[in-house]
Order: sequence, then C-alpha cells, then structure tokens
Amino acid sequence: MPNSDDHGFPPGFFDRDDPTPDDRFYAPPRLVTHIDDGAIAAVGALYAELGIDGSAPEPRHVLDLMSSWVSHFRTPPAELTVLGMNEVELAANEAATTRVVRDLNVDPALPFDGATFDAVVCCVSVDYLTRPVEVLREAARVLRPGGVVALTFSNRCFPTKAVHGWLATDDEGRCAVVAEYLRRAGGFTEPEVSLRTSPRSWGDPLYAVVARVDRPHDH
Repeated sequence: MPNSDDHGFPPGFFDRDDPTPDDRFYAPPRLVTHIDDGAIAAVGALYAELGIDGSAPEPRHVLDLMSSWVSHFRTPPAELTVLGMNEVELAANEAATTRVVRDLNVDPALPFDGATFDAVVCCVSVDYLTRPVEVLREAARVLRPGGVVALTFSNRCFPTKAVHGWLATDDEGRCAVVAEYLRRAGGFTEPEVSLRTSPRSWGDPLYAVVARVDRPHDH
C-alpha cells in the first residue's frame, strides 16, 4: 500500500514496479549471498571497527533488520536478533540467538522494548523499504543511548522491489538518500557516509551510512 506520508520526499519516491505484497516475492528461501566476498568482508570489518561484534570487550546485543541466513559478522555478537521476511532463511542463520519474522513495509513498528540494543544493522536491504523513516525512528527507540545504526548497501538489487527513488539515482545519490532517511527519522547524530571497499576494486562496492543515538531515552 502506498505510504501516505512520504516525509518530504517527492511523490512516487517510495513506489515500486512490483507493488504486490512482499511476502509473495520473499516466500521462496534464497540461501545465497547478494554481494561478493570482498563486500562481505567489508561488512564484517565495519562491524568489528564499530565494536559491535564478538570481538568487543563487552557483550553486545545487535538487531539485524531485513536479515537472512547470514549476517556477515566476523565473529557473532553475544546476542543477535535477526528480523526478516523468510522463516526458513532466519532459521538457517547460525549466528542468531533470536529470530523474528516481520514485514517492515506492512508494519514498521519493531516488537522490542526501548533501549534494548547496542546496535541496529541492515545489510543490502535499505533500498527495499517503503517506510524507511518510520523504521529508522523505531531503530532510534530500541537503541540504547549512544547505540549505533549501520546501514550498508551495494549497487545490486532486485529492481522490481527497490523503491523508485533508489533506482533513479547513482551510488553517490543513494548514500545521500540513506543519510537523509536518518536525518528525517530524528534522534541520531549526523550520519557518516563511507565507501568501505577499494575504489580500485573490480568487485561490488560496499557503502556504509553510520550514525549514533544522540539523545537519552524517555522512561
């Protein structure tokens, strides 16, 4: 269903070529990776650099949004909650300690208490969100003060399910779009955008947009 509140984005920005319910498209399990080995390694390196994987000195509780059968941590965090569309894929995620099946395009509310997680990550899936501002507003709510959100993406996608605003721009524009999602969600520091793979690489590029919760939670 089209989003009636596009948060200032142009009309049609969040429309898609295939508007049918996502649970049909994602019903068949896809136990494959959607980026190459170099980009996968870049995701794991980012999580280690942010101190949210199993190498962190303190146990971390991480929420992986729009997750699948693999979450790309070098070493899994102490607790990893994976939320995604396909129950079979989530069940195959050996790093997960909790699994939640949910379509965030139908209901962007996250079924967790406030200030629950040290980090929220979303890998190569932000382009499919039709209500990203609401989802990221929820991410701010469930993150602990100072908690980090890390959104990573490449130049690959299922074009019929990516929003039109994503398809209409280039990699630089997509970085700007994701940063703007976070700004409009509120509650985060100014997003930091980076290319995590070598610009000289022939492989998949891996971009990251990272921000932290910058306000105390209300209790």
